Amino acid sequence: MEQTILEIRDLVKKYEDETILNGLNLQIRRGEVVVVLGPSGCGKSTLLRCMNALESIQGGQISLEGETVEKSSKNITMIRQKIGMVFQSYELFPHKTILENITLAPVHVQKRSLSDVEEEALALLKRVGLSGKENAYPRQLSGGQKQRAAIVRALCMHPEIMLFDEVTAALDPEMVREVLDVILELANEGMTMVIVTHEMQFARAVADRVLFIEGGQIVEESDPESFFTNPSTQRAKAFLQTFEFHKEQKKDS
Repeated sequence: MEQTILEIRDLVKKYEDETILNGLNLQIRRGEVVVVLGPSGCGKSTLLRCMNALESIQGGQISLEGETVEKSSKNITMIRQKIGMVFQSYELFPHKTILENITLAPVHVQKRSLSDVEEEALALLKRVGLSGKENAYPRQLSGGQKQRAAIVRALCMHPEIMLFDEVTAALDPEMVREVLDVILELANEGMTMVIVTHEMQFARAVADRVLFIEGGQIVEESDPESFFTNPSTQRAKAFLQTFEFHKEQKKDS
């Protein structure tokens, strides 16, 4: 049985009087790809942000390889280095080149040598189809290229687990595939990942396990084939039917 790398117990997250996550429990195994689905506002992105302590929590515990993931932890900087996160909005520094964006944290936070990090960064950029873009600035890249650069930036920190938060939501349709292909390749190589997405075909192809969240809790959990062909809850069925409806509308337009 695979080793549990990240564990969440009785997680509670509130914004003032509104409870976003309510007693959520989850274990992520090493090498596993978990896709998190659910309606807008159900807490999917908040869950990812809690996983690397970008959000403080009001109850429960999150641990990575036995270490508590908490904003106030003395070693939170070290823990965050093990949890890579790629956001919907890229979060690249506009005044730095792509190579500078990628090498900044490994050099200044991990104290690795600039030459070694640059060598690794260039190899990764080549791997994701961005060879020759290392001296470009973010404004000179397409959305898909910026997102791939953001993935390389996260990978250069050598994370134990990668979190992807709707990384294709801000992209034009023709750019979505190039980003998803990179994530699929990482999955095939055994990278541990938690992915929030609205790309249903991609979710079905990449996931080892699908979680459906509603009301701040996991209300359904299964392998992708079972979830997409025969979901066990009425809410999940209605959710998937909505996507089928929109797909049919696109065909007819």
